[in-house]
Amino acid sequence: MPLNDATRDKLRKVSTATVATALFKRGFRSQMIQGALPLHKPAESMVGEAVTVRYIPAREDLNTLKVFKDPNHPQRKAVENCPAGKVLVFDSRKDARAASAGAILVGRLKARGVAGVVTDGGFRDAAEIAALGIPAYHQRPSAPTNLTLNHAIDMDVPIACGDAPVFPGDVILGDADGVIVIPAHLAEELAEEATEMTAYEDFVAEKVAEGRSLVGLYPGTDPRNMEEFKAWRKERGR
Repeated sequence: MPLNDATRDKLRKVSTATVATALFKRGFRSQMIQGALPLHKPAESMVGEAVTVRYIPAREDLNTLKVFKDPNHPQRKAVENCPAGKVLVFDSRKDARAASAGAILVGRLKARGVAGVVTDGGFRDAAEIAALGIPAYHQRPSAPTNLTLNHAIDMDVPIACGDAPVFPGDVILGDADGVIVIPAHLAEELAEEATEMTAYEDFVAEKVAEGRSLVGLYPGTDPRNMEEFKAWRKERGR
């Protein structure tokens, strides 16, 4: 089911930490992409459905610069075909010694309206990508071309990115902490639950700042705190 605008807007206002807790309640423990950090502090959360690219180890006779002349090369095809509003996710085998992409390719993604780009490897031209402003997540900067280590073998297939399973169409959420993968069929209910959780967490943070004890407040086991929370929400229109 395609991601609707209401769900997208809700997810933009919640954190990966909150979503991780909601996923944990449902038995999901490995949805956070390990090692994928933002190149710049995002103004708002990155949200979009996954378009995937899978790399395997390079074979020297197949991985030469000539492959980039082929418009159907999976990396180049993904950059040219990833729809606006989606997130391009690279399975780079958790190896940042070679770049998954550089500033020109990521600039093309931005120009086409792509919502963001994620790799469990590295990007070359990292400072230039950061300056572009498009949400971009990687392990660390890496100058060598991906051809030195990785062979782009396919796109729009299930991949592993930073130990997280990513299926095409899964919803990718990225914030200052990193990137989490939401199974597509759970996106709407998780967006609703995470919105509710965020409201309560904001209430808790305010009360803790006032000196309130966590006992009975977080988690909310004291009915008096829950009644106070209801009044707090009403007052703030949340």
